[in-house]
Amino acid sequence: MSRPIRVRFAPSPTGPLHIGGVRTALFNYLFAKKTKGVFFLRIEDTDQTRFVPGAEAYIMEALEWLGIAPDETIGKNEKFGPYRQSDRKDLYVQYAQQLIDSDWAYYAFDTPESLDFHRKQHEAEGKTFIYNHHNREKLDTSLVISAEETAKRIANGEHYVIRFKTPVDETLHLKDIIRGEVKFETNLLDDKVLFKSDGMPTYHLANIVDDYLMETTHVIRGEEWLPSMPLHVLLYKAFEWEAPEFAHLPLILKPVGNGKLSKRDGDKLGFPVFPLEWKTEEGVSSGYREKGFFPETVVNFLALLGWNDGTEQELFSLEELVEKFDLSRVHKAGAKFDPEKNKWFNHQYLIKQNDADLAKSFASILEEKGISTALDLTKIVSLIKERAHFVSEFWDLSDYFFQAPITYDEKARKNWKEETPALMQELISVLEEISDFTSLNIETIVKDWMTKNEIGMGKVMQPFRLSLVGALKGPHLFDIVELIGKEETIQRIEKAIATL
Repeated sequence: MSRPIRVRFAPSPTGPLHIGGVRTALFNYLFAKKTKGVFFLRIEDTDQTRFVPGAEAYIMEALEWLGIAPDETIGKNEKFGPYRQSDRKDLYVQYAQQLIDSDWAYYAFDTPESLDFHRKQHEAEGKTFIYNHHNREKLDTSLVISAEETAKRIANGEHYVIRFKTPVDETLHLKDIIRGEVKFETNLLDDKVLFKSDGMPTYHLANIVDDYLMETTHVIRGEEWLPSMPLHVLLYKAFEWEAPEFAHLPLILKPVGNGKLSKRDGDKLGFPVFPLEWKTEEGVSSGYREKGFFPETVVNFLALLGWNDGTEQELFSLEELVEKFDLSRVHKAGAKFDPEKNKWFNHQYLIKQNDADLAKSFASILEEKGISTALDLTKIVSLIKERAHFVSEFWDLSDYFFQAPITYDEKARKNWKEETPALMQELISVLEEISDFTSLNIETIVKDWMTKNEIGMGKVMQPFRLSLVGALKGPHLFDIVELIGKEETIQRIEKAIATL
């Protein structure tokens, strides 16, 4: 019987969660839900020198906001807890010792100075220094000193590391779900540090031990971890454990040029690379939430970075993504990040939103501007949202509903001819007589008046819009007229006659 599917997202709390990390979490979530498995979050904080306060809470809040919260994590269904590596540190020493005892690892006492000396010596000879089978028996290791001497040096408090003893002259044929067979020569691998004398494991040991103890069945992670795959598979072999299946996701690439998407790209081109805002003493890095993106938008555009369902469909709900997701449809090649397309996605989700909900968000914006209104915000939102990418754009798209124009667009003023004031005065007389001041009725009566008097449409409609809006923009003119009301409409026309 096959094991129940268990996948994990295992970030380090070294700062805000990059959008590439969010996509890794999303693909793990989708795979878990598709296979009726478990998605868990583990915080990998073995490197305490890089720990950043607030980063762990940020990661959890980001996943919650996106709707992809883990099934198990710190303080939630801790079936295989603790889920924070620093709370598990007492576990790892026994596994490091097990590797020593089975001759899969050894103690190394080299000082940073001696390693630096060897590196420089190799560089001078035009070579690259690799710590492995070539030199591990010539360096300061337990492979060349006695067990008694090794024990004595450890007891004396001498600094050491435990290194993995990479096999010699082997070719590893490993399977990756996305990339197929990948080949590695063990002679080209270095003997990675697994454990340090301060009692903390490195990422490699802690990661493998935790994945085994937490019964991880699939490791779905970024392409940058592909070079670590041979070491990780060899560690499973050394422990005589069944290895999980591996899938390495393609990189998210810069919008312009080559290489991996970075924060610098976002700063340069004006788009976020973090899901939520991140504040430090140096300043504030913007987030997708604070920029006005819907969580559904972010999930949707991230899902399509490196994956598609084989159709032309672009808009997917989270439920649809779960239903259609398949790791075999993840591409090997990197996916270019497109900030403009992401705005298009947000526009699609904005126009799907309930007008009343959007009106509440817009009301908050008006409140911040000190604008109090009795106008029907739900109706206004329904008229302008087709032109918006974000709720934050509603004010610029609708300010004329709440305040009469102070200035008039220069290009549009050419529509104000010599005969316009007289026509506008006649229009005022027509409007004053209308009792049922609804959009359709006003439109019918005004157009009947123009037809009866053989007045061209452009002679009235453009100056009329200019009077109300200050420019030739906005939704259906008679919807504006109905919303601002008869008195305000007439006042604005009178002001335009006096001004223009």
